Amino acid sequence: MSRLSWGYGEHNGPIHWNKFFPIADGDQQSPIEIKTKEVKYDSSLRPLSIKYDANSAKIISNSGHSFSVDFDDTEDKSVLRGGPLTGSYRLRQFHLHWGSADDHGSEHVVDGVRYAAELHVVHWNSDKYPSFVEAAHETDGLAVLGVFLQGSVKLSHYNLWEFSFLYQGKQTRFTNFDPLSLLPPSWDYWTYPGSLTVPPLLESVTWIVLKQPINISSQQLATFRTLLCTAEGEAAAFLLSNRRPPQPLKGRKVRASFH
Repeated sequence: MSRLSWGYGEHNGPIHWNKFFPIADGDQQSPIEIKTKEVKYDSSLRPLSIKYDANSAKIISNSGHSFSVDFDDTEDKSVLRGGPLTGSYRLRQFHLHWGSADDHGSEHVVDGVRYAAELHVVHWNSDKYPSFVEAAHETDGLAVLGVFLQGSVKLSHYNLWEFSFLYQGKQTRFTNFDPLSLLPPSWDYWTYPGSLTVPPLLESVTWIVLKQPINISSQQLATFRTLLCTAEGEAAAFLLSNRRPPQPLKGRKVRASFH
């Protein structure tokens, strides 16, 4: 496995990542299992303040590890504030993680429960740092909003689109989209210090995991698994699962914004 060819297969999956990314065995790795009986309510945690500009959506692309929607982050058009954060964090992109079946797929686990999928909305500290790349190397550089998706026979989320036409490395314009439409009604959250869940696994993330899931249909979940993790011209292979298992807590505390 080279640094560039990490993935989720038996030969290049999460169990092998530490060979090229030693921080994979670090003290603040993500995701984790959230054990609600061990979570501490923290009255100093504020409500989240989220303002997204639908016009800042730019492109949707297939990295071979997920699909992501990228946003214009050259100014404070779409920002996350409040909660455990100090200052403004600009929206950079969002992407999804899922599993090979509907009964697992989320990266974070709550009291042993695995949701069908998990949305990650990635932001960077634009008050302190000049760019996403620089922020990603600082302990207070990134903030990721995690949203659970639970499988539902009837309910589907009209804002989760089909994207299976994208080969690895391909991208297309994707505009006029407000990620606020993907968030649940309640913004009660858990928060803890952690890392990116994909290489380079930098320990620069303040995680904000929303307690309330959104619904998604089995049909839509099946569509995720048709994302191609191969380039055009190669034999087609589908990304059936792209989740990293929970990592050791190693003494970290998970705080809650609600009783």
